[in-house]
Amino acid sequence: MIRCIDLVKEYHVPGGRRRVLDHVNFQLDRGRRLGVLGRNGAGKSTLIRIIGGVEFATSGRIERTMSVSWPLAFGGAFQGSLSGLDNLRFICRIYNLDYPSTRAFVDDFAELGRQLGEPVKTYSSGMRARLAFALSIIIEFECYLIDEVIMVGDARFLARCQDELFGKRQDRALIIVSHDMGFIREHCDQAAIIHGGKFVPYGSVHDAIESYDKL
Repeated sequence: MIRCIDLVKEYHVPGGRRRVLDHVNFQLDRGRRLGVLGRNGAGKSTLIRIIGGVEFATSGRIERTMSVSWPLAFGGAFQGSLSGLDNLRFICRIYNLDYPSTRAFVDDFAELGRQLGEPVKTYSSGMRARLAFALSIIIEFECYLIDEVIMVGDARFLARCQDELFGKRQDRALIIVSHDMGFIREHCDQAAIIHGGKFVPYGSVHDAIESYDKL
């Protein structure tokens, strides 16, 4: 279970503060799949960064009784001066993973070749996303946070990403941020809209999409 309780997120802007999330409350149970809809800048990605521990809320709290991934394809936690392999070694130490087998998986999945041995700061955004996704998948989280940014790249890589998430891990909880209504319909069993800082849950994915289309 993940429970968000009165989450508020504000940013300093010229002339004052901007509230992006305004007392967000919801609960996600094991195995459920939540789609989060909202216009650009509504706070969708901010919400999953807070849930994933990448960013802090201004106030409020999060209760977790299941392990939660960082946002998939998020490369902000990489040490840029280290190579992809060095970052991989660090993840293996933190999560007590077998390095040889983990490296073999990342080599095969990310398909970075010799560039895996080069500093991450030299990677393109697509390369960083590939590495970050591969490193996310090697850890068996109970809930995955998915930003639509991962739905990029060539068709083969996208198909492999979807197989890992929605095939092999179909029993996991998911929080999905996307503008693709077809994607939300296919993969979510509940949905909510963030608008004006407010998090509004709906009884069905269909109702959420219908309301979103009218914004």
